[in-house]
Amino acid sequence: MALSKIRSDSMTDTAIQSNRNFLINGEHKISQRGTSFTGLGGSSSPYVTDRWYCFNGGSSAGRFTVTQEAITDLSGFTTALKLDCTTADTSIGADEQLSIIQAIEAQNLQSLGFGTSGAKPLVFSFYAKANATKTYVAELYKEDSTTSSQSHTFTVTSSWQRFEILFNNTNADSIGDIDNNNGTGIYCVINLHAGSNLTSGTINSTWLAATQANRMPGCQSFFDSTDNTFFMTGAQLEIGEVATPFEHDADIGTTLLKCQRYFCKTSTTGLISPYGAPYNFVNWQYPVEMRATPTLGGGVQGTADNLNNVNATYYNTGNNYAKFGDGSNAATASAEI
Repeated sequence: MALSKIRSDSMTDTAIQSNRNFLINGEHKISQRGTSFTGLGGSSSPYVTDRWYCFNGGSSAGRFTVTQEAITDLSGFTTALKLDCTTADTSIGADEQLSIIQAIEAQNLQSLGFGTSGAKPLVFSFYAKANATKTYVAELYKEDSTTSSQSHTFTVTSSWQRFEILFNNTNADSIGDIDNNNGTGIYCVINLHAGSNLTSGTINSTWLAATQANRMPGCQSFFDSTDNTFFMTGAQLEIGEVATPFEHDADIGTTLLKCQRYFCKTSTTGLISPYGAPYNFVNWQYPVEMRATPTLGGGVQGTADNLNNVNATYYNTGNNYAKFGDGSNAATASAEI
């Protein structure tokens, strides 16, 4: 397996520390919403494996499928995210975009020191391969204070490579801080398709104002052929100038709990209220405290009595049950950023 390091010659190795990865579910082991997502594209931007979503900007005719893919050809990893182009788009609109994104909670990024003289560099590393050689763009995008971005191209081949991409701290002292709250601090992005509005400038190779034209120059198109595939796993974003080995969580339960801060669900049979009149109450205690009061969906039956980021209580009247999980569909709670 090849190793591709996009960094300066002056970078040196440093001691490895635990809990260094700002990304969650970087190896795509958790996928609570399903394992296959078909007919994606257009203007939708769905979550796929937990904490990762596919942003579709503009109105591309391109369509694709996403799967949580079992893999056996990369030592140390058993799952990956796979994108498969199912409908090509060779007439690229100026505002089109396809990106794989994880939004990182702002209060988890305070150690970066952005907006101060102690602002730190970051390394974004991941494993990727495709059906053929293609150049795409890795990007970090920050909205708080001054909207800023930094981007770097990388070239994927038909063999697994580990990409280690340095996001230097040049100008990070002058782009303002990251708010200490539960909103988005940084979007960690892999751009796979972009129109001229996003590619016609000069790439931001340091932290600069996020001028659209300077975000994705050099990005080729995932949608130029239905032969195109893209696999990625082992995603890690950490402080420093040198990528360290991917930090696997101690067990899959730990990864699941991290994901459930942002999305969780019941079983299809779920929770059901006791039977009786005049009111039947049921309470859903979430597995962990969620990022914010979630939006409930799926198999929810009844009327909300109390909703917060710890639990939800619903009721129904007379001979009707209140349910989280209606027998056919799981109840879902989403507090994604």
